[in-house]
Amino acid sequence: MAIFTGAGVALVTPMNDDGSVNYKKLEEILEFQISNGTDAIIICGTTGEASTLSDEEHLECIRFACEVTKKRIPVIAGTGSNCTDSAVYLSQEAEKFGVDGLLLVTPYYNKATQNGLKAHYQKIAGSVKVPIILYNVPSRTGTRIAPQTVVDLCREVPNIVGVKDATGDISEVAEVMSLADGCVDLYSGNDDQITPVLSLGGKGVISVLSNILPQETHDIVASFMAGDVEKSRQMQLKYFDLIKALFCEVNPIPVKKAMNLMGMEVGSLRLPLTEMEEANAKRLADAMIKAGITLK
Repeated sequence: MAIFTGAGVALVTPMNDDGSVNYKKLEEILEFQISNGTDAIIICGTTGEASTLSDEEHLECIRFACEVTKKRIPVIAGTGSNCTDSAVYLSQEAEKFGVDGLLLVTPYYNKATQNGLKAHYQKIAGSVKVPIILYNVPSRTGTRIAPQTVVDLCREVPNIVGVKDATGDISEVAEVMSLADGCVDLYSGNDDQITPVLSLGGKGVISVLSNILPQETHDIVASFMAGDVEKSRQMQLKYFDLIKALFCEVNPIPVKKAMNLMGMEVGSLRLPLTEMEEANAKRLADAMIKAGITLK
Protein backbone atom coordinates (compact mmCIF):
# COMPACT_ATOMS: atom_id res chain seq x y z
CA MET A 1 0.00 0.00 0.00
CA ALA A 2 1.32 3.43 -0.95
CA ILE A 3 2.51 5.79 1.79
CA PHE A 4 0.03 8.28 0.36
CA THR A 5 -2.06 8.94 -2.72
CA GLY A 6 -2.71 12.52 -3.76
CA ALA A 7 -0.81 15.76 -3.28
CA GLY A 8 1.94 15.88 -0.70
CA VAL A 9 3.36 19.30 0.05
CA ALA A 10 7.11 19.85 -0.20
CA LEU A 11 6.94 22.19 2.77
CA VAL A 12 9.04 25.34 3.15
CA THR A 13 10.98 25.90 6.37
CA PRO A 14 9.91 29.28 7.78
CA MET A 15 12.65 31.49 9.23
CA ASN A 16 12.81 34.23 11.85
CA ASP A 17 14.43 37.58 11.10
CA ASP A 18 17.71 36.31 12.56
CA GLY A 19 17.70 33.31 10.22
CA SER A 20 16.72 30.72 12.82
CA VAL A 21 13.87 28.28 12.22
CA ASN A 22 10.48 29.77 13.14
CA TYR A 23 8.71 26.86 14.82
CA LYS A 24 5.62 28.89 15.69
CA LYS A 25 5.14 29.65 12.00
CA LEU A 26 5.96 26.06 11.09
CA GLU A 27 3.06 24.92 13.25
CA GLU A 28 0.77 27.44 11.54
CA ILE A 29 1.63 26.29 8.04
CA LEU A 30 1.33 22.62 9.02
CA GLU A 31 -2.18 23.29 10.30
CA PHE A 32 -2.96 25.31 7.16
CA GLN A 33 -1.94 22.37 5.01
CA ILE A 34 -3.90 19.81 6.99
CA SER A 35 -7.07 21.93 7.03
CA ASN A 36 -6.84 22.54 3.28
CA GLY A 37 -6.74 19.04 1.92
CA THR A 38 -3.06 18.19 1.65
CA ASP A 39 -2.55 14.43 1.61
CA ALA A 40 0.96 14.28 3.12
CA ILE A 41 3.65 16.49 4.61
CA ILE A 42 7.15 16.26 3.15
CA ILE A 43 9.45 17.96 5.64
CA CYS A 44 13.10 18.92 5.12
CA GLY A 45 13.28 18.35 1.40
CA THR A 46 14.69 20.66 -1.26
CA THR A 47 11.90 23.20 -0.72
CA GLY A 48 12.58 23.06 3.02
CA GLU A 49 16.18 24.24 2.52
CA ALA A 50 17.46 21.03 4.10
CA SER A 51 20.91 21.59 2.61
CA THR A 52 21.46 24.62 4.86
CA LEU A 53 19.94 23.18 8.04
CA SER A 54 22.26 21.78 10.67
CA ASP A 55 21.65 18.15 11.64
CA GLU A 56 20.12 19.40 14.88
CA GLU A 57 17.73 21.74 13.09
CA HIS A 58 16.95 19.12 10.47
CA LEU A 59 15.96 16.55 13.06
CA GLU A 60 14.08 19.03 15.21
CA CYS A 61 11.95 20.09 12.21
CA ILE A 62 11.12 16.42 11.56
CA ARG A 63 10.31 15.75 15.21
CA PHE A 64 8.20 18.90 15.41
CA ALA A 65 6.23 18.04 12.26
CA CYS A 66 5.41 14.59 13.64
CA GLU A 67 4.36 16.08 16.96
CA VAL A 68 2.07 18.69 15.38
CA THR A 69 0.61 16.41 12.71
CA LYS A 70 -0.27 13.65 15.19
CA LYS A 71 -0.81 11.06 12.43
CA ARG A 72 -3.67 13.03 10.88
CA ILE A 73 -1.85 12.73 7.56
CA PRO A 74 1.46 11.02 6.74
CA VAL A 75 4.76 12.78 7.43
CA ILE A 76 7.61 11.95 5.05
CA ALA A 77 11.05 13.18 6.06
CA GLY A 78 13.83 14.13 3.70
CA THR A 79 16.87 12.35 5.12
CA GLY A 80 19.09 11.93 2.08
CA SER A 81 22.75 12.88 1.92
CA ASN A 82 25.75 12.42 -0.34
CA CYS A 83 27.34 10.61 2.60
CA THR A 84 25.68 7.24 3.11
CA ASP A 85 26.49 7.10 6.82
CA SER A 86 24.95 10.56 7.35
CA ALA A 87 21.79 9.46 5.54
CA VAL A 88 21.65 6.34 7.73
CA TYR A 89 21.92 8.48 10.87
CA LEU A 90 19.25 10.97 9.80
CA SER A 91 16.94 8.18 8.67
CA GLN A 92 17.26 6.22 11.91
CA GLU A 93 16.59 9.31 14.00
CA ALA A 94 13.58 10.27 11.87
CA GLU A 95 12.18 6.77 12.28
CA LYS A 96 12.37 7.18 16.06
CA PHE A 97 10.19 10.30 15.79
CA GLY A 98 7.44 8.30 14.08
CA VAL A 99 7.65 9.42 10.45
CA ASP A 100 5.52 7.51 7.98
CA GLY A 101 8.15 7.49 5.26
CA LEU A 102 11.51 8.80 4.10
CA LEU A 103 12.44 10.70 0.94
CA LEU A 104 16.03 9.98 -0.09
CA VAL A 105 17.66 12.20 -2.68
CA THR A 106 20.38 10.76 -4.88
CA PRO A 107 23.89 11.44 -3.55
CA TYR A 108 24.99 14.80 -4.93
CA TYR A 109 28.50 15.81 -6.03
CA ASN A 110 29.94 12.27 -5.68
CA LYS A 111 28.21 11.21 -8.94
CA ALA A 112 27.82 7.56 -7.98
CA THR A 113 27.46 4.82 -10.58
CA GLN A 114 24.22 2.84 -10.78
CA ASN A 115 25.90 0.12 -8.70
CA GLY A 116 26.93 2.78 -6.21
CA LEU A 117 23.38 4.09 -6.03
CA LYS A 118 22.08 0.59 -5.38
CA ALA A 119 24.60 0.03 -2.58
CA HIS A 120 23.82 3.45 -1.08
CA TYR A 121 20.08 2.89 -0.99
CA GLN A 122 20.35 -0.73 0.13
CA LYS A 123 22.46 0.28 3.13
CA ILE A 124 20.04 3.03 4.21
CA ALA A 125 16.99 0.84 3.69
CA GLY A 126 18.58 -1.96 5.69
CA SER A 127 19.07 0.37 8.65
CA VAL A 128 15.36 1.25 9.05
CA LYS A 129 11.95 -0.35 8.71
CA VAL A 130 10.01 2.70 7.51
CA PRO A 131 9.11 2.85 3.78
CA ILE A 132 11.35 4.83 1.44
CA ILE A 133 10.71 6.94 -1.65
CA LEU A 134 13.71 7.52 -3.91
CA TYR A 135 14.17 11.11 -5.12
CA ASN A 136 15.46 11.40 -8.68
CA VAL A 137 16.41 15.03 -9.40
CA PRO A 138 19.49 15.05 -11.66
CA SER A 139 19.31 18.79 -12.34
CA ARG A 140 20.32 19.36 -8.72
CA THR A 141 22.47 16.37 -7.89
CA GLY A 142 24.31 15.60 -11.12
CA THR A 143 23.20 11.97 -10.74
CA ARG A 144 20.29 10.22 -12.41
CA ILE A 145 18.75 6.96 -11.20
CA ALA A 146 18.23 4.88 -14.33
CA PRO A 147 14.73 3.44 -14.82
CA GLN A 148 15.98 -0.11 -14.40
CA THR A 149 17.75 0.84 -11.17
CA VAL A 150 14.54 2.36 -9.78
CA VAL A 151 12.65 -0.80 -10.60
CA ASP A 152 15.36 -3.13 -9.27
CA LEU A 153 15.47 -1.30 -5.93
CA CYS A 154 11.69 -1.29 -5.55
CA ARG A 155 11.48 -4.95 -6.51
CA GLU A 156 14.41 -6.21 -4.44
CA VAL A 157 14.36 -4.06 -1.28
CA PRO A 158 11.14 -4.54 0.73
CA ASN A 159 10.92 -1.04 2.19
CA ILE A 160 11.89 0.88 -0.96
CA VAL A 161 8.45 1.49 -2.39
CA GLY A 162 8.59 4.26 -4.95
CA VAL A 163 10.21 7.26 -6.57
CA LYS A 164 9.67 11.01 -6.78
CA ASP A 165 10.53 11.72 -10.39
CA ALA A 166 11.83 15.24 -10.94
CA THR A 167 13.73 14.45 -14.12
CA GLY A 168 11.22 16.42 -16.18
CA ASP A 169 11.45 13.65 -18.78
CA ILE A 170 8.01 12.14 -19.32
CA SER A 171 9.49 9.46 -21.58
CA GLU A 172 11.69 8.33 -18.70
CA VAL A 173 8.63 8.21 -16.45
CA ALA A 174 6.92 6.00 -19.01
CA GLU A 175 9.97 3.74 -19.15
CA VAL A 176 9.97 3.29 -15.37
CA MET A 177 6.30 2.37 -15.39
CA SER A 178 6.67 0.01 -18.36
CA LEU A 179 9.40 -1.88 -16.52
CA ALA A 180 7.78 -1.75 -13.10
CA ASP A 181 4.74 -3.98 -13.57
CA GLY A 182 3.15 -2.34 -10.55
CA CYS A 183 6.08 -2.48 -8.12
CA VAL A 184 6.85 1.27 -8.13
CA ASP A 185 4.75 3.99 -6.45
CA LEU A 186 5.45 6.95 -8.71
CA TYR A 187 5.07 10.59 -7.67
CA SER A 188 5.56 13.58 -9.92
CA GLY A 189 8.29 15.90 -8.71
CA ASN A 190 7.18 18.61 -11.13
CA ASP A 191 3.98 20.57 -10.65
CA ASP A 192 3.61 21.11 -14.41
CA GLN A 193 3.44 17.34 -14.98
CA ILE A 194 0.92 16.16 -12.37
CA THR A 195 -1.81 15.01 -14.76
CA PRO A 196 0.61 13.50 -17.31
CA VAL A 197 2.31 11.44 -14.58
CA LEU A 198 -1.06 10.30 -13.23
CA SER A 199 -1.98 9.14 -16.73
CA LEU A 200 1.02 6.79 -16.63
CA GLY A 201 -0.04 5.27 -13.33
CA GLY A 202 1.35 7.77 -10.83
CA LYS A 203 0.07 7.94 -7.26
CA GLY A 204 0.25 11.72 -7.01
CA VAL A 205 2.68 14.61 -6.64
CA ILE A 206 5.20 15.94 -4.14
CA SER A 207 4.38 19.55 -4.74
CA VAL A 208 5.78 23.05 -4.34
CA LEU A 209 2.49 24.54 -5.58
CA SER A 210 0.73 22.98 -2.57
CA ASN A 211 2.44 25.51 -0.28
CA ILE A 212 0.12 28.20 -1.66
CA LEU A 213 -2.76 26.19 -3.19
CA PRO A 214 -3.07 23.00 -1.16
CA GLN A 215 -6.74 22.29 -1.86
CA GLU A 216 -6.41 22.96 -5.56
CA THR A 217 -3.34 20.74 -5.92
CA HIS A 218 -5.13 17.98 -4.02
CA ASP A 219 -8.10 18.40 -6.37
CA ILE A 220 -5.95 17.97 -9.50
CA VAL A 221 -5.04 14.49 -8.27
CA ALA A 222 -8.36 13.63 -6.65
CA SER A 223 -10.30 14.53 -9.79
CA PHE A 224 -8.13 12.27 -11.91
CA MET A 225 -8.40 9.42 -9.42
CA ALA A 226 -12.18 9.82 -9.34
CA GLY A 227 -12.33 9.45 -13.13
CA ASP A 228 -12.78 13.12 -13.99
CA VAL A 229 -9.71 13.37 -16.18
CA GLU A 230 -11.03 16.46 -17.94
CA LYS A 231 -11.28 18.42 -14.68
CA SER A 232 -7.76 17.36 -13.71
CA ARG A 233 -6.50 18.44 -17.12
CA GLN A 234 -8.27 21.80 -16.93
CA MET A 235 -6.87 22.52 -13.47
CA GLN A 236 -3.37 21.51 -14.53
CA LEU A 237 -3.55 24.02 -17.37
CA LYS A 238 -5.27 26.72 -15.29
CA TYR A 239 -2.27 26.92 -12.98
CA PHE A 240 0.39 26.45 -15.66
CA ASP A 241 1.54 30.11 -15.70
CA LEU A 242 1.65 30.21 -11.91
CA ILE A 243 3.71 27.01 -11.78
CA LYS A 244 6.18 28.43 -14.29
CA ALA A 245 6.47 31.61 -12.20
CA LEU A 246 7.13 29.51 -9.09
CA PHE A 247 10.19 28.13 -10.87
CA CYS A 248 11.44 31.23 -12.69
CA GLU A 249 14.19 31.35 -10.07
CA VAL A 250 15.56 28.37 -8.20
CA ASN A 251 13.15 26.75 -5.73
CA PRO A 252 12.33 27.71 -2.96
CA ILE A 253 13.05 31.38 -3.69
CA PRO A 254 9.76 32.06 -5.53
CA VAL A 255 7.47 29.98 -3.31
CA LYS A 256 8.70 31.71 -0.16
CA LYS A 257 8.12 35.05 -1.90
CA ALA A 258 4.62 33.90 -2.88
CA MET A 259 3.78 32.91 0.67
CA ASN A 260 5.02 36.25 1.97
CA LEU A 261 2.94 38.06 -0.69
CA MET A 262 -0.07 36.16 0.71
CA GLY A 263 0.74 37.43 4.21
CA MET A 264 1.95 34.06 5.50
CA GLU A 265 5.22 35.60 6.76
CA VAL A 266 7.53 32.62 6.31
CA GLY A 267 10.62 34.82 6.37
CA SER A 268 13.67 34.92 4.18
CA LEU A 269 16.10 32.34 2.80
CA ARG A 270 19.46 31.12 3.93
CA LEU A 271 22.51 31.90 1.85
CA PRO A 272 23.51 31.08 -0.80
CA LEU A 273 19.83 31.61 -1.74
CA THR A 274 18.87 35.27 -1.97
CA GLU A 275 15.69 37.28 -2.38
CA MET A 276 13.86 37.26 -5.68
CA GLU A 277 14.83 39.73 -8.40
CA GLU A 278 12.31 42.55 -8.84
CA ALA A 279 11.22 41.65 -12.38
CA ASN A 280 10.66 38.02 -11.42
CA ALA A 281 8.79 39.03 -8.28
CA LYS A 282 6.41 41.09 -10.42
CA ARG A 283 5.93 38.14 -12.78
CA LEU A 284 5.11 35.94 -9.81
CA ALA A 285 2.66 38.45 -8.29
CA ASP A 286 0.89 38.87 -11.64
CA ALA A 287 0.58 35.08 -12.06
CA MET A 288 -0.80 34.74 -8.54
CA ILE A 289 -3.45 37.41 -9.19
CA LYS A 290 -4.35 35.75 -12.51
CA ALA A 291 -4.81 32.46 -10.61
CA GLY A 292 -7.24 34.13 -8.22
CA ILE A 293 -4.93 34.43 -5.21
CA THR A 294 -5.43 37.48 -2.99
CA LEU A 295 -2.21 39.33 -2.15
CA LYS A 296 -1.83 41.15 1.14
